[in-house]
Parts: sequence; structure tokens; C-alpha cells
Amino acid sequence: MILLNALFPVLALILFGWAVKRRQMTDEAFLRTSDRLVYFVFFPLMLFWKIGSAPLQFNGNWRYLPASALAVLAVCSLSLLFIRLWPVAPFQAGSFNQGCYRFNTYIGMAVIINAFGEAGAQLYGILIGLIIPMVNVLCVSILIWYGGNGNDDSGARGSRLRLTLKHLLANPLIIACVAGIAYSRLIGAFPTPVDNTLKLMSQVTLPLALFSIGGSLTCANLRNNMTLALASAAFKLAVLPALGLALLWLFGVTGLAWKVSMLFFAQPTSTAIYILSSQLHSDTELASAVIVTSTLLSFGSMALVLLAAG
Repeated sequence: MILLNALFPVLALILFGWAVKRRQMTDEAFLRTSDRLVYFVFFPLMLFWKIGSAPLQFNGNWRYLPASALAVLAVCSLSLLFIRLWPVAPFQAGSFNQGCYRFNTYIGMAVIINAFGEAGAQLYGILIGLIIPMVNVLCVSILIWYGGNGNDDSGARGSRLRLTLKHLLANPLIIACVAGIAYSRLIGAFPTPVDNTLKLMSQVTLPLALFSIGGSLTCANLRNNMTLALASAAFKLAVLPALGLALLWLFGVTGLAWKVSMLFFAQPTSTAIYILSSQLHSDTELASAVIVTSTLLSFGSMALVLLAAG
């Protein structure tokens, strides 16, 4: 029943968003607006509310944080080795690399809430608050390097890196996680009117995010990019969970933190890889193919984790 309860609502909302877009009841302008609302308003408020509404209970399992970060770093390194050994063009390298470890926070949060409730959502929020800055630095650095074959003008690289740092410091998800942790430690509960307001606003977040993900999915670029899309999805949905499992064991992570971490490893790649690939001149068709492949296959990887978690 845990598979049905946790995964079916997520898949149903994604498919609903896809079907509505196919019927032309939504368009690109609507999807861009909903994405901006989720990213800049609703999801940050949701993270702040869930992290800040209760005292943090790590129970000695804070080690899930470094274990998860090391797993992401390891997969990033392995993907770069694959790029060198496999005929991956520089134009494709950044998009391929992102797809190997960048994660879809919305799908992850939806499944974790369905499976593990508020306590799981709190641990997940803290985890992504740590991983998001690291992943953004890795993605942008690699996109810049391959975008200029390592020979970009140093001033241009410096300008892009300063811009990246500015975006990291202003990232609404990072700010929400840090603010939630601070609020939890200093206060730990919201007044009832504020709590009810944030609860209502949070209820909008995941349905709207999943609906937009479904509307954004397109299979148009799959045929010409199937091999690299499958390879990237394999890194994200097989190699990352395997390495993550080993590192969680080495760090002695158990209980709810183990379950949250494993679902984090098994979730699909982020739809944001398309936007970043476009901004930094990498292969957007490959990015689109990776998103579709990873999203569809991730329901198998997440199902396996849920079965293992019991």
C-alpha cells in the first residue's frame, strides 16, 4: 500500500498536467508563471513552515547530510570520467553532467510527505538546503568549462562565477531553509493564525508544481538523444542510489534519515537543467530528453526504495 499511497498521487498529478497541456487548456506562458510562483513564493514558504514549525530532531542521524553530499560529489566525478571516455561533445557535456545528479525537489518532497509525513519533510528540507548550493556550483562550473573548452577569457569566467554566487546567496530555497532552521532553534512553533495561513499556502505548492512538471514534459527530442539520456538517467537513478547506500552504511545512518536520503537519491533529475543549459549554451535538446527519461524511470527507482524502507 505504501507504493500506491506515496507514488500514485504524484504520478497522477504529473499525467494530469501533461493531459491538460495536450488539450491546449494551458500554454507556455501559464507554465512559466506557475513555475515562478512555486519557485519564488510557495515552495520557499512551505520549506520555511515545515522546517520552522517544530524543533529539529536529528537523534544522532545528522550524518545523513555529509553522506548524501559525498554521494553527489562522487557521481559528479564519475560523470566527468564518462564524458572523457565516451564520445560526449563539449556542447552536450554540461547538460549530460547536470542530469546525473541534479534533483527534482518538488517530486521528492511530494513522495516523502506521502510516505513519511512531516518529520520526513523536515529532514528532506534540511538536506536540500545543504545540497542545492553545492549542486549549483558544480553545474555552473562544468557548464562554463565545457562551454568554452576550458579556454574562456578569465574575466568572462569570473563574471559568470560572480553571477552564480549572487544567485546562490539570493536563492529562495536556500534562504527558506536557513530561515526555517533559525526559527526552529529560536522559537520552534508558529502562532495558530500564522500556522494556518502557511499551511493553506503550502497546500498549493506541490499540486501546482507537479501539474507544471507534467505540462512541461515533451518526448520530441528523445529519439536523437536516447543513448545519452539513458546513460544520464542510469547515473541518477542507479549509480547515485548505489553509492548513497554504501555511504549511508559507512556513516552509520539509520531510521528515518536513511529512508529520506535513499528517496533523495532515487528521485528524478530537475527540470531546471533545461533552463541552465539554455543560459550557458549547452544542449537543450539533450537536457529535455534527460528530464523526460529520468522522470519516467524514477517511479521504478523510488518504488524500490519504498519497498526497501518497508
